Amino acid sequence: MFSKACEYAIRATIYIARQSQEGLRASLVDISHEIDSPVAFTSKILQQLVKAGIIFSTRGQTGGFFMENSKIESKSVAEIVSAIDGDSIYTHCGLGLKECSGAEPCPVHEKFVEIREKLRSTLETTTISAMASSLKNGLTYLKR
Repeated sequence: MFSKACEYAIRATIYIARQSQEGLRASLVDISHEIDSPVAFTSKILQQLVKAGIIFSTRGQTGGFFMENSKIESKSVAEIVSAIDGDSIYTHCGLGLKECSGAEPCPVHEKFVEIREKLRSTLETTTISAMASSLKNGLTYLKR
């Protein structure tokens, strides 16, 4: 459903938010380890998230990646998906056809319209804060 980069971006953002809630900044190596992603790939993903204004980074001895509390509370998973994968998850054909629309639908077009609408709603209403809280409470995990 999501690209591998998007999966890592969501996991990285949750981890960074969790660290930020504790007043900590996360290093590239720590993030990579915690989300089980290669360091170089994680670095590229984090750069995209910084560019999108979802996370911040600072250099130096006390540097690292972090999120402001206001962003933790207000940012949704949909914003991460948009920053990494764009809107393709909501627009591309469920069967992978190059052309698929209401006027010329594929066999699963109507079913996927419903699925996409529910997915968009879920991603737009799920905040980083909610996911970081479930991580803190041990209800969810970033890797197993």
